[in-house]
Amino acid sequence: MLLLNASDFVGKGLHRECYVHPNDEQRCIKVVVAGDLSESKREQSYYKLLQKRGISWDILPRFHGIIETNMGAGAVFDLIRDYDGEISKTLEYYLSSKQLDSAENPGISQAISIFKQELYRQSIITMTLSPKNIMYKKTGPNEGHLVLIDNIGNSDFIPICSYIDSLAKKKITRKLLRFEQTVLKMCAHNDGLQQYLLN
Repeated sequence: MLLLNASDFVGKGLHRECYVHPNDEQRCIKVVVAGDLSESKREQSYYKLLQKRGISWDILPRFHGIIETNMGAGAVFDLIRDYDGEISKTLEYYLSSKQLDSAENPGISQAISIFKQELYRQSIITMTLSPKNIMYKKTGPNEGHLVLIDNIGNSDFIPICSYIDSLAKKKITRKLLRFEQTVLKMCAHNDGLQQYLLN
């Protein structure tokens, strides 16, 4: 059994908390702290489907299975880190920042564009697409790519979209339209970034 403690804490969502894996700083462990295990089970089931499809994992962290911890069963994933070893920050952090260096605008804009293309190309379904659930993994001072870390999968009662590509793409298109609107609202204070996103 792995022991998780406060010094390993990374962040918290609605139902789960995330900790750095005590034995591997390149991985993290998600444990349920509110509600039941249904969200985690749905996510893990969808991950297995993606693994069978052989996706590239450019915009998703890999899932490494379940492990027992002092906080219950934990799901092990890649931990998203920047080029300098720091744990990556969310896209929400960068979009909301009023101190963002203008030199970062082109890199963030390009990362968003590529993320949208890959989500659609690989038919990756999400429940919601929120900047707070997407990490901006910096690969250099002014460049990086986006990694979706939560709300992955299909919550439909009969998840037919997970198996029929044309239906999946229709669902993804709707999610992306809402995502684009959210992104533009969040960076309303940053004219430079908005211009890059609109071009």
